[in-house]
Amino acid sequence: MSEVATELDISGGIAVGYDGSENSGHAARWAAEWAQKAGCDVHVLRTWTLSTAPRPASWAPGYVPPLTDFEGAVLEALQHDIDALKLPDDVTVLCHVVHGAAGRRLVEVSEQVELLVLASRGRGGFRGLVLGSTADQVVRHSHCPIVIIPVVAQDEPASPDERLLKDE
Repeated sequence: MSEVATELDISGGIAVGYDGSENSGHAARWAAEWAQKAGCDVHVLRTWTLSTAPRPASWAPGYVPPLTDFEGAVLEALQHDIDALKLPDDVTVLCHVVHGAAGRRLVEVSEQVELLVLASRGRGGFRGLVLGSTADQVVRHSHCPIVIIPVVAQDEPASPDERLLKDE
């Protein structure tokens, strides 16, 4: 029986935290453009828990699939999202999924890479915060330089109603 990844073994390059939000897409694009200039790889990291993972194909009412099925669904969704970003073809982009809390896993990865890129805010948290809780935690504990890609007001709809319409 295989086990899900709870740690990663990355050697160098640029890591970017990705949670599926538009903001993290901006961070991934920035990381790929910088990697293109620096001549290094981009490691896109998606952390997950049961509550944040997409439902795997093996899911059925009354049946909870093994964690490895959830991990596979997270990786498939991540690869789909990254393909949709149409990052530069001459940059090697590697997708990684790891089970656990985002802040903790990103800090762990910061020991293995040359640069860590995050959006200032992702999916969770409060709209008014300048820096999200994950970014704040990583900035305080990272072992490598960090680039925080700011979220500008025009990136998000102004009202809850507009956000609902945008998701349709």
